[in-house]
Amino acid sequence: MTSLSLYYHRQRGPLCLILYGLAIAFFVIAWFVRTIPPQSTLSLIFVMVGLVMLIVATGFHHLTVADEIDRLRISFGPLPLFQRSVLYEEILRADVDRTTFMEGWGIHLSPRGGWVWNLWGRDCVAIQMKRGTLRIGTDDAENLAAFVNGRVEEFGVDARER
Repeated sequence: MTSLSLYYHRQRGPLCLILYGLAIAFFVIAWFVRTIPPQSTLSLIFVMVGLVMLIVATGFHHLTVADEIDRLRISFGPLPLFQRSVLYEEILRADVDRTTFMEGWGIHLSPRGGWVWNLWGRDCVAIQMKRGTLRIGTDDAENLAAFVNGRVEEFGVDARER
């Protein structure tokens, strides 16, 4: 693998469409209850819940994994609330894996140890680092694992020697 090779993959999550629909529903309900006492309180509650749904939906619309020459960047978006970078020199190896039902979706600690960043599906790449494990959910697990292992070798750290 040459230093010119790059990796960029974006996985879309269909659950955000449900959240967009719920946000619209809450805004419509807020519009109709604005004349029912207590107008301001009830309407405000529905608007606030709709805004929270909208923020969550735009924050978890897709999961992007991208190479940034010396690090791997993982970010949810398009609203950039949650991002993480991992230096290749901190990575020991990357293995294709599957998340368990208990690990689910989102950003959280895994019962097996380490962190899970997953948007949709159970396929993932388990990145073993010097300090812990990071499981990145992806629908391109084979290519991501091969790319990360190649990058780790480029940075002079051979996974077999560790």
